[in-house]
Amino acid sequence: MAYTDIRLSVAEERSIYDVADIDRALEDAAGNRNEALAALYEKMKQRGGGRFLIRPSGTDMIDELYDSCPNFGEVIDDLKKHLALSVAGNEPMQFTPILLLGEPGIGKTHFARELAARLGTGHEFVSMSALTAGWILSGASAQWNNAKPGKVAHTLVHGDYANPIVVLDEIDKAGGDSRYDPMGALYSLLEHDTAKAFKDEFVDIDIDASHILWVTTANDERSIPAPILNRMNVYEVPRPDRDASLSIAAALYRDCVSEHDWGFPPEAGENVLERLASLPPRDMKKRLLNAFGTAKLDGRNWLEANDFEQARSGRSRKIGF
Repeated sequence: MAYTDIRLSVAEERSIYDVADIDRALEDAAGNRNEALAALYEKMKQRGGGRFLIRPSGTDMIDELYDSCPNFGEVIDDLKKHLALSVAGNEPMQFTPILLLGEPGIGKTHFARELAARLGTGHEFVSMSALTAGWILSGASAQWNNAKPGKVAHTLVHGDYANPIVVLDEIDKAGGDSRYDPMGALYSLLEHDTAKAFKDEFVDIDIDASHILWVTTANDERSIPAPILNRMNVYEVPRPDRDASLSIAAALYRDCVSEHDWGFPPEAGENVLERLASLPPRDMKKRLLNAFGTAKLDGRNWLEANDFEQARSGRSRKIGF
């Protein structure tokens, strides 16, 4: 989506690792050289340890989320308090790690992506339901074949920012066993003091991960360890009511139309919004895009409610004879 009014400014450059540590690690590993690790060290030396810390320039930079994600009002209210403190102190954006808790399809992942886009610090999206080992977040030892850094180190080393948003989606569905706990690294990463000296198993030098902005989502908190829950602000996100669904539909329509030169009017008709609002938030965008295509195939520059009936998303079934 296109965001033309995001107002950000660079606060300062902050060192997230010491290049001297890399030189020492290269010397220590000289007799047992891992080419992938050596290449990463060289890249880290070339880039240096400095990364930008972004500070917001106004408290209104996430106000549009009230329209596009109206059922997240409580979350937005609290985030604006952190924005106000950052602006008042001319400081980088920080907030307590967030857990968005609620039933499937209410827009939790969508909200996390929208927030990351508006804060503009870059982000890493991690689907925790696909994880079976803790090394996905914290890396695997270079002694193992095909080892590589985890998501946290990769984001900080290759990115431009020291305070990116890291979205952990469906944290309650992380798999694995006690030896390879996917959430094991979070015990230190979610604590500001211990995250200052986070050590990825592959990189094996201290990295300052204390500025990361954490957003997690879950359907059920019962499978999340209590120490992890205690490190986060937990928000129970309700299913959007009719008015909220209409607001989401209208905002989504406006964003799609403004992002593309398709010739559709800037606002949708009431019957179109009613039809779009009847869908779960997670399905709205794909069904809306299909409806736009249906209208174009019919030679129209406007949508009709039945465009959503003709727009079928998903797999097609082939029947052989």
